[in-house]
Amino acid sequence: MDMKQVFILVLLLAPAWTCMVNSDRCCDEDALLRTAKRKLESRYPQPREVPSVADAGAPATCPLELYQKMPLLDVKDRSISPWRYVTVTNPDHFPHTYVEAQCLCQGCILVHENGSVVESHDYNSAVIEQTRVFLKRVPCPNGEGYQLMPVSQQVAVGCTCARYTS
Repeated sequence: MDMKQVFILVLLLAPAWTCMVNSDRCCDEDALLRTAKRKLESRYPQPREVPSVADAGAPATCPLELYQKMPLLDVKDRSISPWRYVTVTNPDHFPHTYVEAQCLCQGCILVHENGSVVESHDYNSAVIEQTRVFLKRVPCPNGEGYQLMPVSQQVAVGCTCARYTS
């Protein structure tokens, strides 16, 4: 390669390189996707995704009958405040999809010594939240391309049983 070809190559790669080095710069969609992937891997590691995910549109019901068939293996199913995972999608965030816990009972499941199973409303199921960092795609001020901005968001990761407060 002669110097002229090297110079042309540098000019072609410069916009993508500056986007990857400095997220304050504007990027096209392809460079933005590469930059988001790299930043999520290095600076903002994401939690392991949960394999079994329920349909968010399906009604959430308190699974009392499961507690008559012990033993249950998964902690989300053994909890006296069980939950399911639903998929949440936000196209302007990286990652675009993630899972969130949804409590299945309003109260908490109690198993009496005689084997009867009831949902007690003396207690309530409460969401356990965790702060996660997402990269938000923001249009550049000049209208050409996008920037990445880290944003913190509370995500439900499970449910617990708590005393009822009025």
